[in-house]
Amino acid sequence: MKLTDWINLVALGIALVILWQFRQIVLLIFAAVVITIALNSLVRLFSRVYGWPRPRSVLVTGALVVLGGVIFLGLVLPLFVSQFQELLLLTPKGFEQLGVWFDAFQADPPDWFPEQDLNLVPGLPDLLRQAASIGSTVFGNFLTFFSSSVAILLQVLLLVVLTLMMLANPAAYRRLLLRLFPSGYRRRADEILTKCEKSLMFWLGGVALSSIFVATLSFTGLVLLDVPYAFAHAVLAGLFNFIPNLGPTLSAVFPVFVALLQSPGTALAVIVLYVLIQNVESYWFSPMVMQKQVDLLPAATLISQIFFATFFGPVGLILALPLAVICKTWIEEAWVIDVLDRAGDREPNAAVAPTPPD
Repeated sequence: MKLTDWINLVALGIALVILWQFRQIVLLIFAAVVITIALNSLVRLFSRVYGWPRPRSVLVTGALVVLGGVIFLGLVLPLFVSQFQELLLLTPKGFEQLGVWFDAFQADPPDWFPEQDLNLVPGLPDLLRQAASIGSTVFGNFLTFFSSSVAILLQVLLLVVLTLMMLANPAAYRRLLLRLFPSGYRRRADEILTKCEKSLMFWLGGVALSSIFVATLSFTGLVLLDVPYAFAHAVLAGLFNFIPNLGPTLSAVFPVFVALLQSPGTALAVIVLYVLIQNVESYWFSPMVMQKQVDLLPAATLISQIFFATFFGPVGLILALPLAVICKTWIEEAWVIDVLDRAGDREPNAAVAPTPPD
């Protein structure tokens, strides 16, 4: 290797180390790029269909996004407020009933309960003191939780600002990214970026279909179980479906709680319903859709989620599928086609290995 090659290799290593130190910011920029690509398709649609200039299309797109957010908050926020108020009213009654049951249990334990073990059970005052100690610990950690919440809020605001900036003039940021490639490879890199954009749009379409599927099944099941606010729960399940693995679990918490206010049997039925929906979506519908939309094998989908969640944490899990789509496109185009295939063509006696039978 020449001296310049070694210098370039060292510079690449230093750049990778720096990027790794700022990986959370890089993931945030990548999330802004994904959102920009999704919104930019809508901007192009308005410009092509109605002939609007780009600023007007961007303004209409932003207004539609804000309107969708307001409608979503109007559907879900009253549900949270009303059910939380009911929870505040029922919680003291539940603790009071628990205390009565515990006193009765200590006064007259059942025959099957070992008498010698009863002395090991702490009394209600001890339990209350332990609960107070736990409460003080939680309150002491409130400042840490508040600072984390502020950091998350700042990251969301940064995500919104970056998305708006890139949506205003995406071509300029694309040209800036292409300047990082060698001059002889920029045209090819531009072609790969176009394919990445198409792959991300196909992925978004697949996730949208999967979310509609989950929302429809959730709404149907909750209506059959006579759970209140079935439509709001279904919308929440569809939106949380964009978060792989963790999202469906989070979407099941609130309907289970609402069903628990009715009866424990209804809450158990809701848990069974969401487990069935999650299994059908994860092991049948989503792999089938993703394989057709982005040609991403089910095992590769699962491996990418584990990989990015391990290295990048919760944000990596949320962005695992779009990251996998981008990595797949770049590996196929820049490495397999541009390097391996051309290296094979330069070999004089290269033979193509026969494809093994299925």
